[in-house]
Amino acid sequence: MNTLIEKLCKEHNLSDNELAELIESDDAETAELLRQRADEVRQLHYGKKVFLRGLIEISSYCRNDCLYCGIRRSNKTAERYRLTREEILSCCENGYALGLRTFVMQGGEDAFFTDEFLCGVVSEIKEKYPDCAVTLSVGERSYESYKRLKEAGADRYLLRHEASDESLYSKLHPKELTIANRKRCLFDLKELGYQVGAGFMVGAPFQTTEHIIADLRFLQELQPQMIGIGPFVPHHMTPFADKKGGSLELTLRLLGILRLMFPKALLPATTALGTIAEDGREQGLRTGCNVVMPNLSPVMVRKKYDLYDNKLCSGKESTEYLDELEESINSAGYTVSRERGDAVGFSKI
Repeated sequence: MNTLIEKLCKEHNLSDNELAELIESDDAETAELLRQRADEVRQLHYGKKVFLRGLIEISSYCRNDCLYCGIRRSNKTAERYRLTREEILSCCENGYALGLRTFVMQGGEDAFFTDEFLCGVVSEIKEKYPDCAVTLSVGERSYESYKRLKEAGADRYLLRHEASDESLYSKLHPKELTIANRKRCLFDLKELGYQVGAGFMVGAPFQTTEHIIADLRFLQELQPQMIGIGPFVPHHMTPFADKKGGSLELTLRLLGILRLMFPKALLPATTALGTIAEDGREQGLRTGCNVVMPNLSPVMVRKKYDLYDNKLCSGKESTEYLDELEESINSAGYTVSRERGDAVGFSKI
């Protein structure tokens, strides 16, 4: 197994059979070597820096009905909200004062947030804070929409593909959503010059090792600048309420593999990772991750952005406790960076 890890370090690739062997290994020595090599590679390209992104969850309305998501349109008990332009700009003002230089606007696919609205907000943020990056994560849109948002000043776009295999994707999503369109969106974003983020759930219902390998192959095809993975965590008001969640061990193993396959990628230690284990985020940082996204959203709405059960939105997950977050990052052996933190090697079109 050690030979496979060393090969992955040198070649950034393995055969499907070799990947399967590494993914399915539960050997503690293998896990530790993978962690060490992943950490070495992240430090080679990014040093000990952990980039902070200010997360602004702009809406809990969503037109989609994804079977795993707590804000799916069929969840009649979900508490819905939308942030106003003024509230979003206030979040940015607070974040900038705290030293954050990337703002991530994330929300359900909410028709209220038209191109006109979003372009206006993005351009105003860029005008007020020209040294900051603006990241959007507002779902599937047309090429023309993505183009307008880019022209307004958006720098990055996060759109997890969730499952690249068509049969698995269809089991996780309503019939009107297709992996073909999701992939179209991601390649449109690449063409338009965004720094693009994709990724998938770990331990999703019906997921097999073969599905995970298909995800890795799709990421090789896409070559995103950012890769976000996190364990599947069930929500009690979804069809998957009784399904088993993804494991910390497999998520960490895949983070290590991703770091070696994509040495220059930005990898977040996700909220979901911190949700399933108290030190999950710190373990992620030790296994190749180099991004953390503390919550900038107004306190009164944070619990309403309820994607999965027990989602963390306070304490070290929030900007009110940046000192504690920085202390935990330091204790893991890394240093907080409040710079924009663009992907190494990314060149703007």
